[in-house]
Amino acid sequence: MNKAFKFRIYPNSEQEVLIGKTFGCVRFIYNKMLGDKIEYYKRTNQKLKNTPAQYKAEFEWLREVDSLALANAQMNLQTAYNNFFRKPKTGFPKFKSKRNNNKSYTTNFVNGNIKLENGCIVLPKLKAVKIKQHRAIPKEYKLKAVTVSQTATGKYFASILYEYEVTIETVQPKTFLGLDFSMKALFLSSDGISAEYPRYYRQLLEQLKREQKKLSLCQKGSKNRNKQRIKVAKIHEKVTNQRKDFLHKQSKQIADAVDAVCIEELDMKVMSQALNFGKSVMDNGFGMFVSMLNYKLMEQGKHLVKIDKWFPSSKKCSVCGIVKKTLLLSERTYHCEDCGMTMDRDYNASINIKTEGIRLLLG
Repeated sequence: MNKAFKFRIYPNSEQEVLIGKTFGCVRFIYNKMLGDKIEYYKRTNQKLKNTPAQYKAEFEWLREVDSLALANAQMNLQTAYNNFFRKPKTGFPKFKSKRNNNKSYTTNFVNGNIKLENGCIVLPKLKAVKIKQHRAIPKEYKLKAVTVSQTATGKYFASILYEYEVTIETVQPKTFLGLDFSMKALFLSSDGISAEYPRYYRQLLEQLKREQKKLSLCQKGSKNRNKQRIKVAKIHEKVTNQRKDFLHKQSKQIADAVDAVCIEELDMKVMSQALNFGKSVMDNGFGMFVSMLNYKLMEQGKHLVKIDKWFPSSKKCSVCGIVKKTLLLSERTYHCEDCGMTMDRDYNASINIKTEGIRLLLG
């Protein structure tokens, strides 16, 4: 299995310059190779096989940065390019913008070129960079690659990928939990417990509006605009960190408590567009929560059961099983006209999701 550890790094001024140059070279080689592929395909109707090495003679400054970073850019482009032809729904690769404030490059572990020692991480071309290592790495883990990134606020991080061998015994499920998506609370469980998501984005929305208005009045390219951009980015970063912390804690708590979790398979992007509730749907990060829950359950040999999105979890009565023909989105309380049962709409749906999940998992 693979596992990544993300640590903050503190490069000196020379290292910052070289990291910035590597970001630029990776972006350049990606765009250059993509442009050549497009031009070649238009002329010959065939795919072009190009590599970073063939551009180094013309652009000698490409030799100044880590060659493995350029090779990974090539691999990323090739994957995106092939996916466009193999998978109909996949879009065509886009050129990388210089104005993107979130930058990164990936380098691979080859012949001991990457090391963690004496509070530093040794990287190709950069040598020793100070690192804030907040947890120990098990000795049996094998280092595979490192992704160096810079956030919009100017912070640098190193995401270190390790490979390790582990035998996971599948747990025979005895305890089950159904979760129904909630725009306000993240989810409502079949136990009647709500996540009570604090809605961090909404809390800072007024402050964000003020800072964004100031940013819009700044002259483009000025130092004041860049300072204001960082202020806006810090607010977004705070919301992101708060959200991730909350989701990690919730998913860990659930993964430790039950053997199987049942959820509906939802497309959050489509929901936010179709229902016109973009901020409410995307704010709580339900899709991210499901991903976290999935790998936490998998590490323990437990189960995540996904129910088909067309399953009538909200329209079905959890007591008698009668399915309503229509149920408006504004109706937050479910009332069954057949058996007389009345309960919260989301609670009723979570019970149905749990029942269907048990049926799918146990047969």
